Amino acid sequence: MLLVAHTGRAYVHDAAEEVVSQLRAAGLQIHVLADEAAELELQGTRRVGPADACAPGVELVVVLGGDGTILRGAELARDGGIPVLGVNLGRVGFLAEAERADLHSVVEAIAERRYTVEERMTLDVTVRRDGSVLAHQWALNDVSVEKADRGRLLDIALEVDGRPLSTWGCDGVVAATPTGSTAYAFSAGGPVVWPEVEALLLVPLSAHALFARPLVAAPTSTIAVEILEVGSEEPCAVMWADGRRRVDLPAGSRVEVRRGEVPVRLARLKQAPFTDRLVAKFQLPVRGWRGPPNGSSA
Repeated sequence: MLLVAHTGRAYVHDAAEEVVSQLRAAGLQIHVLADEAAELELQGTRRVGPADACAPGVELVVVLGGDGTILRGAELARDGGIPVLGVNLGRVGFLAEAERADLHSVVEAIAERRYTVEERMTLDVTVRRDGSVLAHQWALNDVSVEKADRGRLLDIALEVDGRPLSTWGCDGVVAATPTGSTAYAFSAGGPVVWPEVEALLLVPLSAHALFARPLVAAPTSTIAVEILEVGSEEPCAVMWADGRRRVDLPAGSRVEVRRGEVPVRLARLKQAPFTDRLVAKFQLPVRGWRGPPNGSSA
């Protein structure tokens, strides 16, 4: 197992010690990233670098932290096809499978391999300019293109499947997966999309236009965002992949977003409906609900 944790907090250290103790008692070997191991001071673990974190033989990435830490675990696990299981030690923890209070039972389930795995859609991103490829990136949640100068609007053109859709003066735009629909895109006014739905979301950020509603495109679509400013080599925009990996965008850049070829695999301990997750994470009021007649589901 690879253990990834949000270090620097005493309660994370305590949770990590509990996980390591139980898993070692079950006969499992625990890998910990070297920089995290130095802070957590966990006994009986193997320190590894990022390149070796998910070497052959690693079955599961166990993450202790919030959604940002889970995204970091996904970065390590994705290429090897290793499932990620998150225990929420942050605030919302929408990607997490369990809470701190469930830690003991979670570790038991891991040791006994009582979990299922589901695949989540990702995004592949290519940044081009003047016929050259500037960068490749990927994201589990979202890709955002945002203005670099707070005092100016960003002029962009939006293209879907090779055809122009609209131009906007705006703060930026967010392209998201269904998994990411509850993250940045949701904060910007986008819809919540059930993870079983395969789609690409596009949400404008503070666009000065009449047609600036969130859009839902087919999973086979390609969305392109063109930076309309010209003539400057200085970055006039910035692209973020999952809010973690940054690419500076000079004038004339083109950001192409499509469905990712490699999914992220998430480990699940229970098959709770996504509706229940929404209610729990957002603390939605459901008082007065009576349910379907005769206990039916329809």
